[in-house]
Amino acid sequence: MPASVAGPEIERLIQLLARLPGLGPRSARRAALHLIKKREPLMAPLASALQTVIETIQVCGTCGNIDSQNPCTVCIDPRRDASIIVVVADVADLWALERAHAINGRYHVLGGTLSPLEGVGPQDLTIDALVSRAHDPVVKEIILALNATVDGQTTAHYITDLLHDAAVKVTRLAHGVPVGGELDYLDDGTLAAAIKQRTPF
Repeated sequence: MPASVAGPEIERLIQLLARLPGLGPRSARRAALHLIKKREPLMAPLASALQTVIETIQVCGTCGNIDSQNPCTVCIDPRRDASIIVVVADVADLWALERAHAINGRYHVLGGTLSPLEGVGPQDLTIDALVSRAHDPVVKEIILALNATVDGQTTAHYITDLLHDAAVKVTRLAHGVPVGGELDYLDDGTLAAAIKQRTPF
């Protein structure tokens, strides 16, 4: 094992940074060194922001989003279309859809997808709360914005079955050729989905 080149406090910082997605040990060392060099303009405000988040972070009791207030900023926004609920597996998916400015509805975070192999069943997700929200007379459409994986599609089918008696339209995201995609580089499954879900031009 290589000898440490810094004190235990700095090594601890590097180890914690290495746990972040997309950072390995080498990039964590570079990030730590950058933070240390920029202590006043970068590290001090970052430490303060982390402490504030630790003290104020909450999970929205309505949709499951993470925010500094409950209900969250999205749920209390009066400009949102309350007739549409977009179902996502994780908060990261919610934030991705918000970045795209693709929909102006409300959200519901499941907290994952059904995965029998990993022991994740319906009781581990917020599916019951979703079904309850879907029966609200204001809600007209449930958009299943789940990943096009086996677990994501299994979850989508399960939810669709549960919503058969609710007076809502259940839709899902289209699958197929991405914007700017070239057919020659796409996998067979994506091409097949694109052909099956073709739309009028």
